[in-house]
Amino acid sequence: MVPVEYYLVLSAAVFSIGLYGLLTRENALLFLMSVELMLNAANINFVAFSAQWGNLTGQTFSLFVMALAAAEVAVGIGIILVLYRNFKDVDVTVPQSMRW
Repeated sequence: MVPVEYYLVLSAAVFSIGLYGLLTRENALLFLMSVELMLNAANINFVAFSAQWGNLTGQTFSLFVMALAAAEVAVGIGIILVLYRNFKDVDVTVPQSMRW
């Protein structure tokens, strides 16, 4: 069996890549992808510790996180479509405020 430390290192790397993408990108689609990476890093931790301790609680909670990620993408795509419709760009630095 693979030691849990390997999964923790993988999770830390994926989370760090997601955090870097969230802090440095200006494209709204890349924001969503970076948040998905961070949520997947949390899922790796949940599943790794669930397998180590031999219960299904972490895997069950990981399913809830995946459902949350799907809802987040649905709302995020709606916001991105409004952003593109109003400003003809998905750059988040262009709009100063979302006015009617």
